[in-house]
Amino acid sequence: MIYLDYQATTPLAPEALAAMLPWLEAQHANPHSAHRPGRGAKAAVEVARDQVAALLPPGGAPSFTSGATEALNWAIKGSRGPIVTLASEHAAVLDTVAAEAAGGRRVTILPVGDDGLVDMDAAASAIRPGTGLVAAMLVNNEIGVIQPIAALADLAHAAGALMLCDAVQGYGRVAIPPTCDLIAISAHKVHGPKGVGALWLRDGVTLAPLLHGGGQEAAGRSGTLSPALCAGFGVAARLMAERRDADAVHGERLWAVATERLRDWHVNGSVERRYRGNLNLRRDGLDVARLMSECRDIAFSAGSACASGSGRSSHVLRAIGLTEAQARSSIRLGVGRYTTEGELQAGLDAIVAAADRQR
Repeated sequence: MIYLDYQATTPLAPEALAAMLPWLEAQHANPHSAHRPGRGAKAAVEVARDQVAALLPPGGAPSFTSGATEALNWAIKGSRGPIVTLASEHAAVLDTVAAEAAGGRRVTILPVGDDGLVDMDAAASAIRPGTGLVAAMLVNNEIGVIQPIAALADLAHAAGALMLCDAVQGYGRVAIPPTCDLIAISAHKVHGPKGVGALWLRDGVTLAPLLHGGGQEAAGRSGTLSPALCAGFGVAARLMAERRDADAVHGERLWAVATERLRDWHVNGSVERRYRGNLNLRRDGLDVARLMSECRDIAFSAGSACASGSGRSSHVLRAIGLTEAQARSSIRLGVGRYTTEGELQAGLDAIVAAADRQR
């Protein structure tokens, strides 16, 4: 199996697995218990917190969550006032703001251009005094474009609003502007385990709790933390910091290989303002369902994995102006640290051959 679906999830780093195993095999104490084994588990959680925080701005701290979906729900539901967000956001944001709107909260959804980027003039018109929260994704999970988060944060702060950055796809890869107030991240997108993420809160920012209970996390999140998941997340974050330059060089090389092999395909979204590990491409008239059936030994996505099986075309591709037919003739290839040039080339050859057979 050739794995080309890094935006859906990344392979678990061996070092992260090694950090988790002791907490799964023998060290089972609750990190919120006061006895010695509990204090040891707590210490492991705090080491992991420091490792995760090292890739985040100073002046705040991450609270562990069950993943980015919980983190985004907490940030949105725990804040107050009207919300401004983008049409290309992840469903964890769009569905949550829709739920808030159904409860009477005012929501403005800004369009994006055919490059996938927000129109800053439209943003300036919408983010006015009285706005409570601006929410935008750093790196889009479907088309990889990098939004001007720093400029949006400036508009948010001028209006007295908080800036929420969904940094799930960009964490450890693209610099997160230090002016954000809330940052959501996820372990399994950076070679860590599934089931753990974090919400970073700037010092002084408070949110109403999403989960009520013991209030185990300082920012108010309730629930017993898993030392194993936290340890795996921490080591994965440490590796992202240590391997940042090497991963970036490798990603650029893979991008060059892919775009050369697929030079007659159209890249969806901006090519210039883009994370290179994401290739969202289309060939008009392509039957993607047939393509995936004929390439069963290659893991790639027909759009976002989060919407798989929904029967709907990608809302992000529609937001950048693609027709229904164009959206349905698009695929997403995700590559990264453990993708070899040879397996990428083999995967691309198989995809191109299967696509050519449809002509």
